[in-house]
Amino acid sequence: MNIRRIGAAAAAVSLALGLSACGSDDGGDGGNQLKVGIKFDQPGLGLKEGNEYTGFDVDVARYIAEKLGTAEDDIEWIQAPSAQRETLLETGQVDMIVATYSITDSRKEKVGFAGPYFIAGQDLLVRADDDSITGPDSLDGKRLCSVTGSTSAQTVKEQVPGVNLQEFGTYSECVSALVSNAVDALTTDDTILAGYASQDQYQGQLKVVGAPFTEERYGVGIAKGDTEKCEQINEAIREMISDGSWDTAVEENLGAAGFTPGEGNPPEPDACA
Repeated sequence: MNIRRIGAAAAAVSLALGLSACGSDDGGDGGNQLKVGIKFDQPGLGLKEGNEYTGFDVDVARYIAEKLGTAEDDIEWIQAPSAQRETLLETGQVDMIVATYSITDSRKEKVGFAGPYFIAGQDLLVRADDDSITGPDSLDGKRLCSVTGSTSAQTVKEQVPGVNLQEFGTYSECVSALVSNAVDALTTDDTILAGYASQDQYQGQLKVVGAPFTEERYGVGIAKGDTEKCEQINEAIREMISDGSWDTAVEENLGAAGFTPGEGNPPEPDACA
């Protein structure tokens, strides 16, 4: 009697496990799905239009995902606003973040990083026919636009007290103001500037000055302490660089602005710890 009960219980467990596997979200592959945090509102880097996701960060994420064994259709794209990136990783809402995410010591106290996969720098966007602005030193008396509360704007303000800083709610508003001659320049990371300048409606009208004056090391955010995933992602980044896919992604997403990656690119990923 006891033997029959044990056998029945074992059969029930076996059946439950089988049904669970058949009904799993990943089709039973056990880990092929990947939740990836990106920006949804940065042209050339991470942009969501309908069901389409484009940009350099998106291409980097797709390449890494493929090397991790995840097909593009199995990627779930999650919006990752700057202020929420650490929380998204700490709470497990995403598996990794590729969203102009600079590697810093303070962030490494909460999350892990693979990479960097790109070295960006703060720069200036100006009208294509304006040769008077060549860097921060030439901004005295000029109208400089940035986003409200941006550290980029404050950096320039500290360097050039005579600049006329005008803060808008979004970078898109700054770009529109630049095109309409309401401001003289826009400042943030050179990649973000190139992304806006590469948009169809602005091609030929704007240019990145090309004199970066800070260093931003874009990394892939992951859960703190996940050394194995860090090493896998670093290897994917190295392969993307070596097989030419990295150059192609830069050109296709940012090349229309005449953008050339600055010193240190393409980078060698840091050792995982």
